Amino acid sequence: MPAFSRRVALVALALFAAVPFSSGGAFAQSAKDVSREMILNDPAAPVGGNPKGDLTIVAYVDYNCPYCKETAVTLDRVAREDGKIRIVYKDWPILRPSSIDGAMMALAAQYQGKYETAHHALMGIKGRDTTRDQMRQALRAAGIDMKRLDADLKKNRGAINTLIKRNMAQGDALGFPGTPSFLVGPFRASTLDYKNFKLIIADARAKQAEMK
Repeated sequence: MPAFSRRVALVALALFAAVPFSSGGAFAQSAKDVSREMILNDPAAPVGGNPKGDLTIVAYVDYNCPYCKETAVTLDRVAREDGKIRIVYKDWPILRPSSIDGAMMALAAQYQGKYETAHHALMGIKGRDTTRDQMRQALRAAGIDMKRLDADLKKNRGAINTLIKRNMAQGDALGFPGTPSFLVGPFRASTLDYKNFKLIIADARAKQAEMK
């Protein structure tokens, strides 16, 4: 697991300090799509934890990323223990073709109110090259209505694709090197263990208080 430097996070990774309000590359979107408001409050993005929490963590993840799978459990634990953390999930399928399948199915599960159920089911699959069939099996075992999921995916494919492209553009604009990548209040970071999640959360709250 990559080491996390608290000093680097605090000194070098101030959120939005250098975020361009346009994004190049294949997933170029409008300035609005990569704005601070859409990164934090995209109405289409799934939200977990405490929706009214005093600190937002934005998580850019891929369902074939082993580090994402490790940190998903830790982030869930930290948010549950803290009780005042709002999590914004950004499906960022950049590693494998099946990553796109996973993102599409997780976001389709949102239409039956089970995004987080799907998210944790997919993150719970071992390995880094998960097949679409394995993903479907995990979702079914987690209690997702697969018939409805398929229907919702077919009906809302355009909206889901647009959201994923928006997430891609944001990751590009923020200059993230890969998954997982997190925005924790006014800071950003990569893979975090339990201790360092707690540290950066405390620092983020302190920084937010200074900025008020």
